[in-house]
Amino acid sequence: MKRKPTPSFPVEMPMGAMIDMVFLLLVFFLVNARPLPQEKEIPLSLPGTVSQEQPVEIPEELRIVITGKGEVLLNDAMLDDLNTREMPMLQMALSRFREAAAANRSLPFVMLEVADTATHQRIVDVLNTCTKAQITSVTFALEEEL
Repeated sequence: MKRKPTPSFPVEMPMGAMIDMVFLLLVFFLVNARPLPQEKEIPLSLPGTVSQEQPVEIPEELRIVITGKGEVLLNDAMLDDLNTREMPMLQMALSRFREAAAANRSLPFVMLEVADTATHQRIVDVLNTCTKAQITSVTFALEEEL
């Protein structure tokens, strides 16, 4: 028994409906897609040190005077109490001096003028304060300079 070949019908796809569906999907995605907001430059200055184009005039060295009574004078001003070994005001002033010198790209120097009758403990206290302020260049004034 022989079968009869079935007649082949041409397969037709409705292209109009498919094109409509593609355009509807395209419009749907275009409407729902939100563009990213563009980044904008906001002028903002943060606190901190700013590099200077021209060097700022700061003293090359600070003079700290230790009197015979134990007073510690910075630029002829007594910052801390006589009885305290911790010197927070002097340390703060030395830290600011170090930061200003670093911004000016220079090395901070401290010159100590010590009276002959000053106690050794008071000199050590001042040197400890310089160390806490991270100042390493400390020199003593000669008697001719006094």
